[in-house]
Amino acid sequence: MHQGKYVFSQIMEQAVRYQFNNCVKKYRGEHWVKGFSCWEQFLAMAFGQLSFRGSLRDIVVCLNSQADKLYHLGFRDNVARTTLADANEHRDWRIYRDYAELLIAEARRLYAGDKPFNLELEGTVYIIDSTTIELCLNLFPWAKLKTVRAAVKLNLAMELKGNIPAFFQISEGKTPDIYFLDFLEFETGAYYVVDRGYIDFKRLYKIHQAGAFFVTRAKDNFSFKRLYSNKTDRSKGIICDQIIRLRGYKARKDYPEKLRRIKYYDKQTDCGYVFLTNNFKLSAETVTLLYKYRWQVELFFKWIKQHLSIQVFWGRSANAVKTQICIALCAYLLVAILKKKLSIKRNSYEILQILSVSLFLKIPLIKLVSIVKMQIPLLRNQKQPYLWGN
Repeated sequence: MHQGKYVFSQIMEQAVRYQFNNCVKKYRGEHWVKGFSCWEQFLAMAFGQLSFRGSLRDIVVCLNSQADKLYHLGFRDNVARTTLADANEHRDWRIYRDYAELLIAEARRLYAGDKPFNLELEGTVYIIDSTTIELCLNLFPWAKLKTVRAAVKLNLAMELKGNIPAFFQISEGKTPDIYFLDFLEFETGAYYVVDRGYIDFKRLYKIHQAGAFFVTRAKDNFSFKRLYSNKTDRSKGIICDQIIRLRGYKARKDYPEKLRRIKYYDKQTDCGYVFLTNNFKLSAETVTLLYKYRWQVELFFKWIKQHLSIQVFWGRSANAVKTQICIALCAYLLVAILKKKLSIKRNSYEILQILSVSLFLKIPLIKLVSIVKMQIPLLRNQKQPYLWGN
């Protein structure tokens, strides 16, 4: 992999070029383009993500300051800010969405053998959630959320193995979260963990009909009829484990089958939680653990906002914003793929910090990430684990 190549080039080697070119051809991304290619646009934007640049001007200044190295990084000439801005504004963002989906497939293949925490499950576990990215209404009027606010929403289905996004969608900030379920193809035997914002019994019944399982929290106004109760172990926090049916004409029509209702008391937070699932075989403790691990997607959203540049946008059009979000996900996935292929034992935060100041070095990546001693005592003191933890 090394062979005297720059660190940035070693990272971008994880991107399969012919797959990327197929995405470009699909949307005619280089129609009438003579100079600055889609690949160069991708390289420049990925460089901005990996080096934590704050603007297009920052990206261009940093790249052109190393003009003698640009050819070896994949650029044919110096990068102009206006050229990069025009590419983000006008080249179809779906090129980078489709390529992110290809990287997702590769990352999921690599992490397929990982064991998600201490769960003994045959099916894949997906955590579904969304995050709202606030924008300035004066600069982004197309993303109007309320009278004085603007936003876009990143909807995500994340696989618990390796914390890899399995499917994502970018929508307007005012689009209800629950519509995201309409775009998913449910896998037989898989588990879908959602919060209360996704409760729509008609849509949940589609998960059931597909032979998949869901776990969610019940709303406060949830109306049901108890059929019978299973034995519980209150020492483990399980207050009740009931088999129920929904009450109400519409609810019964949307979900005519039985459901399982589990009430759990958490001593640490001194709070009670009520869960609903269509799985009647899992232990009640496993159901509660499945929902507990939903915080992994919250960590992902927090991590990608803090450590990749999607809080400050480098363009004002819908196309430019979506392009930046998709390439940010591509950068995340490239590092995830690299980490797995090289069996790197560091967490993602440390990897990105090291890469951000080393992109123009000629050093093998595995040697680079091994130079600094790992901060294991610091990690042990964290209240929540990092993504891709050790």
